[in-house]
Amino acid sequence: MGRGKIEIKRIENSTNRQVTFSKRRNGIMKKAREISVLCDAQVSLVIFSSLGKMSEYCSPSTTLSKMLERYQQNSGKKLWDAKHENLSAEIDRIKKENDNMQIELRHLKGEDVNSLNPKELIPIEEALQNGLASVREKQMDFLKMLKKKEMMLEEENKRLTYLLHHQQLAMEGSMRDLDISYHQKDREFASQMPMTFRLQPIQPNLQGNK
Repeated sequence: MGRGKIEIKRIENSTNRQVTFSKRRNGIMKKAREISVLCDAQVSLVIFSSLGKMSEYCSPSTTLSKMLERYQQNSGKKLWDAKHENLSAEIDRIKKENDNMQIELRHLKGEDVNSLNPKELIPIEEALQNGLASVREKQMDFLKMLKKKEMMLEEENKRLTYLLHHQQLAMEGSMRDLDISYHQKDREFASQMPMTFRLQPIQPNLQGNK
């Protein structure tokens, strides 16, 4: 008994709709892979679910961007506006410039120079000489700055030594003044003491010697 035909219309039940989508998506992805391998065809497939989830397949021998470019060329339909075309051209230009800079950098490092002729080596030599001159100039500026800092430190050290010496002299002078003042007050105090408290010289005991 043959299978009955399914009416092609939107499935209202969300669960059944999602199950049917998953089954048929997997089926069409399988068919795309099969035709790509069996027939050596270039296939690109992009599917968006009702929830916005994307599924895609592209033959290993190509890319989606290349397939879109071929579609645009063969169909005559413009997929990109002038703004996008200019942006794509700018990206290609930057990539090419970056590749050239990478090559120049390898040459400046002394790599891949065997394939260059003498005329191509001249600008590389000049660039290296200019770079060496710039490095030496920066080194001289750095040495001059260090010498200037050294001189400033020496002057500061002299100034601090001078200040320290004068402070020491001032402290020594203050100590001498304090010592003189102390002895002077001691003499004044002794002169003002009553006679009875002054020390008398010890007299010999004449009777004990008899």
